[in-house]
Amino acid sequence: MAQADQDFVYVTYIKTTPEKLWEALTSPAFTRQYWFGIDVTSDWKVGSPMTYISGGETKVDGKVLIADRPKLLSYTFHETNGDASAEPPTRVTLEIEPEAGTETVRLTVTHTDFVANSKHRPSISQGWPAVLSGLKSLLETGKTLQFEM
Repeated sequence: MAQADQDFVYVTYIKTTPEKLWEALTSPAFTRQYWFGIDVTSDWKVGSPMTYISGGETKVDGKVLIADRPKLLSYTFHETNGDASAEPPTRVTLEIEPEAGTETVRLTVTHTDFVANSKHRPSISQGWPAVLSGLKSLLETGKTLQFEM
């Protein structure tokens, strides 16, 4: 499988503002509500560390590559345990674009840089849609979706 064939791209439209979406993506108080109890933490400055923490344990670590509030966020992504922990970091890019004349924002998540036969790639292809559906539900209705993980 060629590198580009493994890139993951997901686009969703959310009735919110770019600022509210940025806050929901970068604030642990928000992320733990829709990201299965995970706190996504960082000061969101280029070069700073970024972590996903669950139950006091770091599940993912990375480094902030781009932070252009409220339009573009990119960071490296490395699972800290399990089979995928032996793989090099991948890259997550979140693009936030308001739809002209509406109260809707287009969120594009692009996850790239997977190694050939990645053990990490199959899990993110299921994880991102569940996470982003929960995010959309929370911002639009104030309630999260419930999933068995």
